[in-house]
Amino acid sequence: MHKYLLGIDYGTGGGKATIIDEDANILAYAYREYPIITQKPGWSEHYPVLYWTIACEIIKECIKKASIDPKEIVGIGTSSALPSMVMIDSEGNPINMAYNLMDRRAVKEVEWLKNNIGEDKLFEISGNRLDDHPSLVNLMWEKSNRAQSFKKIYKALTIDGFIRYKLTGRSTVNYATAAFYGVAYDIRKKEFNKEILNKIGLDIDILPEVFACEDIIGSVNKKGAEETGLVEGIAVCAGAADGPTGYVGGGATEVGDIHINLGTCGVMGVIHKDTNFLNNMVNCAYTINSADTYVAIGVTTCGGHTIRYLRDNFSGVEVAAEGLMNGISAYDIIEMQAERVPLGSEGLLALPYLMGERTPIWDVNARGVVFGLSLNHTKGHLARAMMEGVAYALYDSFTFIVNSKIKINYPIVMNEGGAKSKLWRRIITDVFNIPTVFIKNRTGAPYGDAILAGVATKIFKDFGIARDKAEYIDPMEPIEKNHDRYMEYFKIYKNLYNHVKQDFKDLAELRNKFSQ
Repeated sequence: MHKYLLGIDYGTGGGKATIIDEDANILAYAYREYPIITQKPGWSEHYPVLYWTIACEIIKECIKKASIDPKEIVGIGTSSALPSMVMIDSEGNPINMAYNLMDRRAVKEVEWLKNNIGEDKLFEISGNRLDDHPSLVNLMWEKSNRAQSFKKIYKALTIDGFIRYKLTGRSTVNYATAAFYGVAYDIRKKEFNKEILNKIGLDIDILPEVFACEDIIGSVNKKGAEETGLVEGIAVCAGAADGPTGYVGGGATEVGDIHINLGTCGVMGVIHKDTNFLNNMVNCAYTINSADTYVAIGVTTCGGHTIRYLRDNFSGVEVAAEGLMNGISAYDIIEMQAERVPLGSEGLLALPYLMGERTPIWDVNARGVVFGLSLNHTKGHLARAMMEGVAYALYDSFTFIVNSKIKINYPIVMNEGGAKSKLWRRIITDVFNIPTVFIKNRTGAPYGDAILAGVATKIFKDFGIARDKAEYIDPMEPIEKNHDRYMEYFKIYKNLYNHVKQDFKDLAELRNKFSQ
């Protein structure tokens, strides 16, 4: 009997799945995009029912594409973009919309926590900043603003936790995703702090049980099997965060390995074992040896999504042309336009903070800025300026990591999403002034999830198989003169943010005043 493994991942913009065999070869892959709902300033949500609907679709599609018997699937791994939150009642039905990582509505709750408990105390426990608006902060908002529906909440889960619940009937969270509950999650002790929970008025019973990423937390139940096309009894492991599983999928298995993903967010992670966490970065347990291994993550909230924004709002012609051009997407056409624009976008500069910004500036009020716009600038200029802006944002975090003296193994591995763009990889290589490579297998997070499931079920003895299967292509060396020119623009990029930082805050206050 053959043995196969299934990985399922949910990003901010879509869900994907893959099936691999005992040699970690990819047999099938499926993807579905879903809408990001921004019905109020600072809000960013999903329709939670779509998560399970899409899971059923992509699992069935993968089984069909792989031409396998679902009885031969022995393990399932899951992951999702974070922070995220799906609130369910005692019957497992979602309550209200689901939060995704771009949601920044709980501003008053963040201020209350800063004033009544203190940022230093909370960072000491959680290893993460309040500014990331973790799940517990959003639960506080729910309790304050939707008291009636809050009373109905049985469990507050992450997206991947919701999928595991639908598959197994168990409410669980892993060491990696638990970090994104924040506030009362003790990142070192791997448990929720009851004293902090009592102070913020949340019952621990509303939270899921915590497991190591590599643990088996249950198996597919009858209902889960019927709806997905799977069979009962398949082992389901605790899973991990999507960035780290993406890095695993790209072969990041050693302390110091560094990867960049350009999904909805631009995410850069470095593996380490130091519990003196960097206070300007996102910190969580790493998928491999999750009890004592961590990853420091630099995040720009809108990475690949900056180009999706251009596609969805300003590229009707490019989208229409997809059906007429075999194998060429609207993204490809937008990139072709950007390729014709010289370095520096002929004086056009973009701050890519379309939904606030995470590392290293942590500014919930920040918004996108296009600076230097002139009549000679085209959509291609805007696309390139956005790519350069994302590169600057990631570089800003990179300099912080470098200055911390954390070990880094070069080259930087480019992985997932917008990293398929050769132009974008060239821009990042030159901005960072560091060699880069591109991972040939871009299945990313769901592939890492499947590898994790393989380790959890003992199909793989360890994560070394991920390293063995990783094939790095298209190596790029930085061009010194390009880096020097980019640094001149980067200086303006930094100055521009500092010049408008207070204006962002004033604008947010005005926006809130007139939206009430």
